[in-house]
Amino acid sequence: MQIRQIWCSDKHAMREILELLNREGLSLDANLEYTAALYDDAGVLRATASFYQNTLRCLAVDRDMQGEGLMAQIVSHLVQELFSRGRHHLFVYTKRDAVKSIAPLGFYEIVSTDKVVFLENKRDGFGQYIRSLNRPQQAPQRIGAVVMNANPFSLGHQHLVEHAASECDALHLFVVSEDVSAFPFAVRERLVRKGTAHIPNIFHHSTGPYLVSSATFPSYFISESDVLTLAQARLDAKVFGRIAHDLGITDRFVGDEPLSPATALYNLAMSEELPQEGVRLHIIPRIKDSNMEPISSTRVRAMMKEGRTEELCDLVPESTYTYIMSDEGKKITEKLRESR
Repeated sequence: MQIRQIWCSDKHAMREILELLNREGLSLDANLEYTAALYDDAGVLRATASFYQNTLRCLAVDRDMQGEGLMAQIVSHLVQELFSRGRHHLFVYTKRDAVKSIAPLGFYEIVSTDKVVFLENKRDGFGQYIRSLNRPQQAPQRIGAVVMNANPFSLGHQHLVEHAASECDALHLFVVSEDVSAFPFAVRERLVRKGTAHIPNIFHHSTGPYLVSSATFPSYFISESDVLTLAQARLDAKVFGRIAHDLGITDRFVGDEPLSPATALYNLAMSEELPQEGVRLHIIPRIKDSNMEPISSTRVRAMMKEGRTEELCDLVPESTYTYIMSDEGKKITEKLRESR
């Protein structure tokens, strides 16, 4: 048996990998950074696996060779490669029937749904994350939560947080920490803190690697986009449910999504799933600008791409506007304009 890296330019090898994935009921994920293939002595492809950032994905073994330890070989290869790149905290999203092959390799279940199992290679990694979260010294009666990407923080986000905070004794505000957005996490977090500094009952957190984003949620085992959105929402609800139980969160607040069918579907799924975790979901109407158009980060980035930054005063707080107009913010605007 031989394992070698496969480059996307190797059309023949990639075609073989796609065929193997398809035979096992999988597809090729859109986000792949490194792909490995395991061949037998006759040069026949027997297993494949890939990773993106610190997440293993597209794991498949030829059904004629399952039970022969090939999954362990190719996953071990990926783990060594990731360790060599300084990535030590690893994750796997996979189908239920694949867990029996992956768990013995040092991966531990975080949460699961009927379709997806989310695992990590730290025995108590998620527990340590939850215990690290700040919380009130005395238990308030009503505790809320907001999870946002804030790319960038807008007046819509500010309105959502103000509304949620006014409804609760304490509010946990989570900012998605994965750096896959136009505005880096450090900037997004800073702008969120500045834009909510006037609200006294907020506890700020990053999501860490646990509350997943659409950019890193693997799609290789779910083909239809709507089904993928629902699967992600259900997994998010399970992860958030564990966090909510520990922090005593009773209510989660989200903004409605008139411009994004996928996010609207996500919110609908969350409204069905979160009550099962003991959390009420509140969908708050999005505020509008002076032209009666909904305020969103998508509009902010679109106007930045069009070079209309001076018109953003109606859409973002002063702190966000000041950043966008700064030298650092102008670099983000240039990148957005170059991405046309």
